[in-house]
Amino acid sequence: MVGRVVLEGFHAVKHALRFGAEVDPIVVLDRERAAALARSHAPDLLAVFRERAREVDAAGFAAVVGRGHPTGVGALAARPAEVGPVTRTAPLVLLDNPRNPGNFGAVVRVAAGLGAGGVVSTGDVDPWHPAVLRGSAGLHYALPVGRLAALDDLAGEVVAFDADGSDLRDAALPDDAVLAFGSERHGLSDAVRRRADRVVSLPMRPKVSSYNLTTSVAMALYHWALFRRAS
Repeated sequence: MVGRVVLEGFHAVKHALRFGAEVDPIVVLDRERAAALARSHAPDLLAVFRERAREVDAAGFAAVVGRGHPTGVGALAARPAEVGPVTRTAPLVLLDNPRNPGNFGAVVRVAAGLGAGGVVSTGDVDPWHPAVLRGSAGLHYALPVGRLAALDDLAGEVVAFDADGSDLRDAALPDDAVLAFGSERHGLSDAVRRRADRVVSLPMRPKVSSYNLTTSVAMALYHWALFRRAS
């Protein structure tokens, strides 16, 4: 493990616990309110919140979490070591120099929900930055998330997404594919384009210029999941 990260809010703590994170401490402003949230949204974790949550005042909460949160729930969790080679039965999402941490986190959330093999990135944004964790609602623990050391480390067919590519609706995405998406403003880097085995595009109505990064990743993974189920 390489230090600890802050989990802000009930849902982030819930997801981290469900996917095996080492979470300690769990702090709450009101133990009974936190238990009520668990009872309605995560009954599988009710005992955890009743037995392990530590009730604190606002100052104590801010001392752990750094700021307040509407749910009055927060925690610290161990950050896993950087992602190494993994055996995959689902596509890996590659974010090529993403710039918006909130979008990055939302991609992790979508990738977790659709069963991707992991999310890796190039560029300067820390995949475990607090704003990225905030966007993922704690789902960093549901799949491997980390920085890609080198493009040569990628295994599997690299499928890059760009408006000039062939239509995704005519393409099959293999289970071990790497799905590469460019940054929100500048698109794919030359290095990723050179590494790509093929380039595909998402269907888009004329006069619409682009999709949000998270929407693009969701569409690609849903396409993979839908046709995998049909095969």
